[in-house]
Amino acid sequence: MAAAEKIEKTAGIRERSISPVQAQERPQPHDPGAERAVLASMLLEPRPCVDTFIEKLGSEKVFYSPAFRAIGRAILELQKEDKGIDIITVADRLSREGRLEHIGGEMFLLDIQNSIATTANMEEWCRIVRGYSILREMIGTCAQSLEKCYSPDKDVEEIVGEIESDIYNIRHGHTQPEIIEFSKYIEETFRQVEKIIMNQVEIGIPTGYCDLDRLIIGLKPGEMIVLAARPSIGKTSLALNIVRNIALKASKSRSVAFFSLEMTAEQLTRRLLCTEAGVSESRFYDGSFNKKGELMRLTKAAGTLRNANIFIDPTSGITIAELSAKARRLKMKHNIDIVVIDYLQLMKAGSNIDSRQQEVAEISSGIKKLAKDLNIPVLVLAQLNREVEKTSGKASKPRLSHLRESGAIEQDADIVVFLHRDRDETKDVSPEVLEKGVDAELIVEKNRNGATGIVGLKFIPQIMEFRSNSRYSDEDNPAKNDNNSMNRSGQ
Repeated sequence: MAAAEKIEKTAGIRERSISPVQAQERPQPHDPGAERAVLASMLLEPRPCVDTFIEKLGSEKVFYSPAFRAIGRAILELQKEDKGIDIITVADRLSREGRLEHIGGEMFLLDIQNSIATTANMEEWCRIVRGYSILREMIGTCAQSLEKCYSPDKDVEEIVGEIESDIYNIRHGHTQPEIIEFSKYIEETFRQVEKIIMNQVEIGIPTGYCDLDRLIIGLKPGEMIVLAARPSIGKTSLALNIVRNIALKASKSRSVAFFSLEMTAEQLTRRLLCTEAGVSESRFYDGSFNKKGELMRLTKAAGTLRNANIFIDPTSGITIAELSAKARRLKMKHNIDIVVIDYLQLMKAGSNIDSRQQEVAEISSGIKKLAKDLNIPVLVLAQLNREVEKTSGKASKPRLSHLRESGAIEQDADIVVFLHRDRDETKDVSPEVLEKGVDAELIVEKNRNGATGIVGLKFIPQIMEFRSNSRYSDEDNPAKNDNNSMNRSGQ
């Protein structure tokens, strides 16, 4: 302990700030025996043990003792420089840095090396050291959380979001993926392929639009899917249609989190209710509402929607940190299957950033990180710039360059879909014609793991519903299923 205190006072290598918990002079969780054994293993058998240390622990910061941290840093530096590692080289490195005497000299290094007889338990010692390191990190995070709670400059929701994010990062940031033999990957992959062929598992969550699902293979876990359009084209309506399909119409009911930055929860619920009932919302106000027939349809729709696992957050101007914190809570509490955000350009980064493009880049990367962390698809709506309206004909169709602040969004997104239709087509048209639907297109412009293409839809403005041009999916067509089976067997 004297060596540790001496090196902290004289060598100036303290790496942790004093927290309220430390101020009580209560030692933080640690196991000096396990830390010593890890260092001894690296000195005895550097070739395998240093690699194990890097894989399991990462850096010397996992050591509680400042003296051990100094030794660990010297070993890792020698490894990085591809130099030999033993007591002599480590002592020389520490001596050059003026730290050797502070830790107790070469005799202290020799004492460490002689503290174990074998390196057989290196991985177990690393596990012990890692566990105590996580506990200390949690103590530091809790101490910082106390300080944040006293900060007058931040909003309460922002503080809570940051604290939840910090704790989540501790929980999941230390998980090291294991290296698995290729043969095991082959076995697991083949079993997964078998389940897909036998329709026992879905690759992605079906959107309910069979032509789109055939193209993008559903909304897949860990992916960021961007649905973009100009204002008043119907991107919110399409997103709500997809939410309704996922929560109610699919063979397997799923939970959906819908973050609306533009509409209130009441507006969203009313629109879902009207779409499900097939009743125009305008009829509530113009005196044309059929109290007998349409009220019964609304009652039935309300009963259906009551069973939907849809969670709506109508917070306007939400930051990416707040949204991520809320999504993580919903994932832990309700095991949500998908997050929908309406829409990206209304979000805030939560920090002072001069450039709007930089702010959007931070938001976009945060959304992609959320999808990967929770391993669920995130469908985010986005606005297109006005350039798409300055052209006519085929050239008027949206392109990736039409995304507002497009660079980062285009880079982070796994799938980019544009909703395109002629807004003027619904003007001065009789209700009878509109009931049959107007043409709309889903343009899959980017698909990182699949094909691109165009999907035709019909839009019924009165009930804000998009319908697939294909009335039936492949699963509904026995003849096609039989042909597919024959094709597979023939191949």
